[in-house]
Amino acid sequence: MKATVLGGAAASLLTVSAFAADLGIPSAPRQPVVPPFTWTSCYAGLQAGGGWGKKDLTDTVGILSSLPGGFSAANLDVSGYMIGGQFGCDYQFAPTWVVGIEGAATGGNISKTTTFATTVTVPGDDTASFRSTTDFLASITGRIGYAFDRWLVYGKGGVALVGDRYHSDDVDGNFFFDATENRIGWTAGAGVEWAFTPEWSVKLEYNYYGFATKSVNFFDTTSAVSAGVVAPVNINQNIQVVLLGVNFHARSGPDW
Repeated sequence: MKATVLGGAAASLLTVSAFAADLGIPSAPRQPVVPPFTWTSCYAGLQAGGGWGKKDLTDTVGILSSLPGGFSAANLDVSGYMIGGQFGCDYQFAPTWVVGIEGAATGGNISKTTTFATTVTVPGDDTASFRSTTDFLASITGRIGYAFDRWLVYGKGGVALVGDRYHSDDVDGNFFFDATENRIGWTAGAGVEWAFTPEWSVKLEYNYYGFATKSVNFFDTTSAVSAGVVAPVNINQNIQVVLLGVNFHARSGPDW
C-alpha cells in the first residue's frame, strides 16, 4: 500500500514538472553566493590632522652664543597641522591577518617661536628669538593588522623624512640667521580603519617620528654685525601626529 502511494506521488511530481516545462515556466533562480569581505586591495586617499613635538637647539661650537645678544640653547614645544595623502596595498591571509606597505606625505605648519632676554653689556638689554617650522613629513612604512570583518586594527613602522625651516634674530639687529634642512629618521604608529562600503574606508591613526640630533648650519646674510657668519648648532627633534583619513580601495570587498 505504501509503495503504491509513494509511486503515485512521484509520478504526479514528474507530471507537474513536465507540464511546467511544456508551458515554459522558468525554474527558481539560484541565489548568488556573496564572498566574504576582504582587505586585500590597493588604495589611495587623503588625510589631515594635528601634530606636536619638541625641538631642542644647542650651540656646541660657540659661534651663536659668542655674538652680541646670542644664546647657547633653546627648547621649543611645537604644534600645528598637517594635510596630505597616502597610497598602498594590503593582503589578507590566514584568514584574519593583514599585511601591507604604504607611502604617505603631508604638508602643513608645525611650529613655535620663543623669545628670551639675552646679555650684551647689561643683563636683559636685548631680546633674541628662535623659530622652528616643520612644513613637510613623508614616510614609507610596512603595516600589519588584525581584521574583524570590516574593522582593521593595525600597527606600522618604517623610514621617514622631515622638512624644516629655522630662523633666529635679535631686537638690536646683531644677527639674522636662517636655515633649512631635510632629515631622514624613523616612524612607528598604530591605527584603526573601518570599511563602510566595499570600496571606501575611514581611519584614525597615530604616528611618532624620531629624527635624533643633527648639526644644522645657520647663515646670516643681512645683519651689519654678523653678515657672512655661519653658526653650526645641534638640533634634536621628534614629532607626533594624529590623522583622520579616508581611502578608496580598488579590488576590495564582495565585488573583488
